[in-house]
Amino acid sequence: MTNQLFKNGVLPFVVDAYDQSVYDSKIVFSTQDIGTAKLVFQMRKDGVPLPLSAVDGKLVLSFNTGSKNVRNITLVDKVEGIAEYVLDNDEIKQYGKVQASLNLYYRNGQALSVHEFTFEIQRNLIDQDIAPAAEFYIDDFQSLKKQIERMAAELEADIKKRTDDMQGNIDKITKELQEQLEHLKEKLGDLEALETKEGAKTKVAEALAAAKKYTEDYAETPDGALKMAKDLVAGFQQKKITTDTGLPLISIKDTSVSILDAVIDNGLGMGSFYAIAKSKDLPNNRSFRGFFHITDATNGKGTFGWVYATDYINNIYTNYLNDNVWSGWNRLLTEKDLSSTWNQVTFVTGTTKHFASNPLLFSIRLNSLHLRGSFEGIPANDTVIARFAQKPTGETVFGGTTVGSYGAARLTFGVDGSLKFNGLNANDNTKVTRIEINEEIPLW
Repeated sequence: MTNQLFKNGVLPFVVDAYDQSVYDSKIVFSTQDIGTAKLVFQMRKDGVPLPLSAVDGKLVLSFNTGSKNVRNITLVDKVEGIAEYVLDNDEIKQYGKVQASLNLYYRNGQALSVHEFTFEIQRNLIDQDIAPAAEFYIDDFQSLKKQIERMAAELEADIKKRTDDMQGNIDKITKELQEQLEHLKEKLGDLEALETKEGAKTKVAEALAAAKKYTEDYAETPDGALKMAKDLVAGFQQKKITTDTGLPLISIKDTSVSILDAVIDNGLGMGSFYAIAKSKDLPNNRSFRGFFHITDATNGKGTFGWVYATDYINNIYTNYLNDNVWSGWNRLLTEKDLSSTWNQVTFVTGTTKHFASNPLLFSIRLNSLHLRGSFEGIPANDTVIARFAQKPTGETVFGGTTVGSYGAARLTFGVDGSLKFNGLNANDNTKVTRIEINEEIPLW
């Protein structure tokens, strides 16, 4: 006994509420995969195989022809969560994109939607129509009538298929095809009034010429089909911003995947994206949502564009792609960032103290540290009198004015955020009672 041959399309599904977007499986069968087109489902939940005991599996298949089938699936391995379904002879002939949904129904009354997905059935060359012959020889009027009626029926079927398959300016194309159909019906009416075989042949020739012109312009030649497709989509948006269900166009759920690479790989156009926390090349470790716009592309890859992203605490970042080089993430300042307040400096215990009527205050504004006020009780030279959470990229040296004896004091703000009193130089250092400061220190 020989083993039966199958063309397997494997679908690994994770059953959870975070992985329910419609999955484009990239599986492609042919209309000649008769009895061999098999969908294999590998189901896991919480990191382990999903048990399939006491359960019935149903597969819903929706075809471009408008038909919908609900089929039982075969449970191959109930312990390992593996099931399968082989498309029957009628289903494999319905070429085009197929929408499908896998559902599980448990004997205790519970039900579970495992996943929605799509796959494609390509029309094999052997199944495609052959162009009609240029001449017909019809010996009697009834045969002629049946031939014309068959042509009219084929045109009606063609109209229905094209209106179902193509989006856009359907009304315009349908009107044109209906006019062709009415023209053929008029020819049929004329033929029914004829009395001679020769006259009938003349009318048939005219009807066939009209049908032949239609097929040459549209249906039967690649150039004609391409022309019709271009006519349909001209003036309409031809690329998605979100998925068909409204979810982000790019969804990153693997921390090793770069969101910036995914945007570039998407190519020319706009779109929405989502990336889980700690995904590669994000501004921080939070999850992000946003939009991208690639304004130019070479060989299908983006070369210029920008990304607008926001994390779940409403920080907003931008990144600009310039000739295949990213500028780096920049956070947009908010009204809160621009609204500054004055706070009292906390001195290191035992070093000095605030002058009561004018204490030393600090404020952060536009990436600068502002100091204003005074302290009394002169500390020893090179004493750290305060420490700040803000840290500049370079050491800053600045001065203060002495009170009690005319002179100046030297202070240093270090890269570790420390404020150090270095010393003073006054007419009489022993008479200095306090130091006044009014300084702006850059933090970048």
